[in-house]
Formats: sequence, C-alpha cells, structure tokens
Amino acid sequence: MASVFTKIIEGDLPGRFVYRDDVCVAFLSIEPLRYGHTLVLPIKEVDRWTDLDTETWAHLNEVAQKVGNAVKDGWSSSRAAYIIAGFDVPHTHIHIFPTDKMEEYDFSKALDADATDPNAMDEAATRIRQHLGTNAEGYPEN
Repeated sequence: MASVFTKIIEGDLPGRFVYRDDVCVAFLSIEPLRYGHTLVLPIKEVDRWTDLDTETWAHLNEVAQKVGNAVKDGWSSSRAAYIIAGFDVPHTHIHIFPTDKMEEYDFSKALDADATDPNAMDEAATRIRQHLGTNAEGYPEN
C-alpha cells in the first residue's frame, strides 16, 4: 500500500510542492513546527534512510541544503533545522524548517493540520519557491 507521501507525489492527495526533480520532491509539512516547515523525500518509497542507495542519499542532502538556505533566508532565521525522525510515515523524509532556538525542535508543539492557516501555508510555499527559483509545481523556472 502506498504511503501518504507517495499519494501526494502522485497527485492523489494535495501538496504544496516547492521542489521536484526525477529523484526527489520537497513539499510543505501539513503539521508544521513553524511555517516554512518542508519535507524533502525521495520519489521512490523507502522506509529507512539507511536503506537508500548512496546516490539518492547524497542527492536528498543536496536538495535539503538548498531548501534549508531558502527557509533560512525566507524567514531571516539564524538556522535551518534538519531532522530525520522516521516514525510517522514509512517513507524516508527530512524535515527542514526555519529556526532560531533549540526549543523549536519539539514535534509535540507542531500545529495540527486543521489549525494551520491556508493563506500562511500558501505564502510560505511561495516564499520558498521564490528563493529556490521554482514554479507552483516545484520545477525549476526557465
């Protein structure tokens, strides 16, 4: 059975994409720790990051770094957080979000999907895309 992330990638569920290529995608978390919280994941469904081939792992980290710079710059934060938790959805994903303090790394404080402001989520996706130079589907603008 496909993971919820695979369903988002395939368009069966909605997602706010900020990056997409042939290997991976990045879209906003529906339960953000802060607006701008983005998930970077391979298109291929692999449960544990330690099971990824080295090329895919390297590519995910390259994209995570780009997204990290976009969220850091987009929110003028001092850092971009990078977390691999791996228990909520059985599909490897890296959490990236703007942060200024260690206390913001607390998943128990994440906004519930129903509590997020849709306009703030749309604005966050737009802000990240502007820094990445990608369009509404997450592809590079040419």
